[in-house]
Amino acid sequence: MSHQQTQLALDLGHRQALGREDFLIAPCNEDVVAWLDRWPEWPGRGLIIQGPAGCGKTHLAYVFRAMSGARLVNAANVKQEDAYGTPADIVVEDMDTSVDASALLHLYNSAVEQGGTVLLTSRGSPGSWLIDLPDLQSRLNALGSATVGLPDDTLLPAVLVKLLADRQLRVGEDVVMYLVRRIERSFQTARRIVQALDEASLEGRREITVPLARKILDHRALTEKE
Repeated sequence: MSHQQTQLALDLGHRQALGREDFLIAPCNEDVVAWLDRWPEWPGRGLIIQGPAGCGKTHLAYVFRAMSGARLVNAANVKQEDAYGTPADIVVEDMDTSVDASALLHLYNSAVEQGGTVLLTSRGSPGSWLIDLPDLQSRLNALGSATVGLPDDTLLPAVLVKLLADRQLRVGEDVVMYLVRRIERSFQTARRIVQALDEASLEGRREITVPLARKILDHRALTEKE
């Protein structure tokens, strides 16, 4: 590799790229991707995707919506009338928040009766959900389930590059590898670091370099100790 700073061309627009071709497949998420490829042949006509914050659940939900035309609703906002909407396929995000179990059961039954499917996302496992309705619990137990794990040393650099690309940031490969060697193996941490780099770059009107990355990590470490 050249000692000269290698610039990565990351001009992908201001919005987060959420297409199927933008999703980074690795051992930590390939099981989920395989489940999506099996759609609509899911047990119980549904799939549960669980994983830590920032792991790509929302991205996968958008991939599914592109495949199926599914509606999107947050679990905390599910209402009885949602069962009468179209199309039949639906994504319910953040299942580990408070949810109206009766409304969700009605929504699920309606989707299945219309030949649709239901994709549920959550940080925690289904056992941690606040579900006190036996009929709904039995249906959830019958669904397919897949977990998105934390990124490894192969995936983390690609995650950083994508997060930077989503913000139209150009960085040297040395910056990416500097971060990979020092940050927690966490999608959420990667997202926060990239946000901090973006803000510091804009505020100081400077390029994102290793010294700037070092400053951000040092400040983060100091803040966490306080």
